[in-house]
Amino acid sequence: MWLPILGLIIGVILGLLTEIKIPDEYSNYLSIAVLAALDTLFGGIRAQLQNIYDERVFVSGFFFNILLAASLAFLGVHLGVDLYLAAVFAFGVRLFQNIAVIRRILLTKWTVIREKTEKN
Repeated sequence: MWLPILGLIIGVILGLLTEIKIPDEYSNYLSIAVLAALDTLFGGIRAQLQNIYDERVFVSGFFFNILLAASLAFLGVHLGVDLYLAAVFAFGVRLFQNIAVIRRILLTKWTVIREKTEKN
């Protein structure tokens, strides 16, 4: 569980402390990569909460998702089609599904803890 959170903290700190400017022609690639990374991050958190987290799956999924999303964006640019929108849709849907599952798991755990404390 610590790896996704550590990566997020390092990324936020680096983003706030550096003044890196991304050229406009790379903005689609970066936005897709960030969305893919967030999808993988929340997928890792979900897996940890479900007790099925595997670090190898997380790391390989992280890089594979980013490469796949960037490749779709690259191919779309060369075909003249907004193909990156397919990745935005796919990763966006998965991101919201993962967040919904995380919310349900946390609410269930919170409810169980609350019921135990009320019984005592």
